[in-house]
Amino acid sequence: MKSQGAKKALTLKTLTKNNVWYLQENDIFRLLDGIDKDADLKDNLRHYTDIMRGAFTIEELKDDSATIKTKYEKQGYKVGNIRIDENTQTTWAVKKRPIMRVTDLTYENIHHISASKLIEVLNRNFGGGWDSLSQSIKDIIESGFDISTTTLPKDRLHKPGGTFEKKVADGYEVLEIAKGTWVEAIFAKAKPEMEKPRLTLQAKDDDDLQDDDYDDAEEENDEPDADEMFNEDDITEDNYRTTFEIDADPDEEADGISDFEPED
Repeated sequence: MKSQGAKKALTLKTLTKNNVWYLQENDIFRLLDGIDKDADLKDNLRHYTDIMRGAFTIEELKDDSATIKTKYEKQGYKVGNIRIDENTQTTWAVKKRPIMRVTDLTYENIHHISASKLIEVLNRNFGGGWDSLSQSIKDIIESGFDISTTTLPKDRLHKPGGTFEKKVADGYEVLEIAKGTWVEAIFAKAKPEMEKPRLTLQAKDDDDLQDDDYDDAEEENDEPDADEMFNEDDITEDNYRTTFEIDADPDEEADGISDFEPED
């Protein structure tokens, strides 16, 4: 799992479909501990549970006998009790969803596996090489990893100073797929997680406006009165003109054949 340093402790209110993949089964019960004492969290339990189900299989046990609990624990589930309120308690069996096949990969979990884990998944599902994957799966993988491929004769793939040697030295994990006397090498290296830039727009409150702000606005919008704009003495024979609005003849407006529409 790719974890850049210690992630901030997650809470129910900060849980998302992406960061839920950082959690393990014990963390689910930790997050839900004390939910019966917080009305807001309890009212939104369905929402938080839906997020958890993206990364975990959650079974509510109607029968919480020791026999049933043991059965689930043998299947890799963590079993625990969750108190909903002072009179209600439920038993959950929780198990992290495994990433075994390429179809298990999603945009949410691709950033939470290592390159070696990706190679393991690819190796388990491959047969025809990189091009055998659907474009949607390729897009998911390439959103989290730098991928490159090369196909060479078997005796040339590991040539000193060649692509294979350089990629491995640069930290790439590699999967080799035999194709007769040729070998396809698929190189994978995790992309660094980039923090998305946030755009903050801060409106200026009316209370923050200074007096000179209003003065400037008034000066900019200060227009002369109509009486100041019109002066009969300024009218001369040369600058006086009367304009009439005349409806144009539609036939005169047609500039060419393309503007003419024949009558039915």
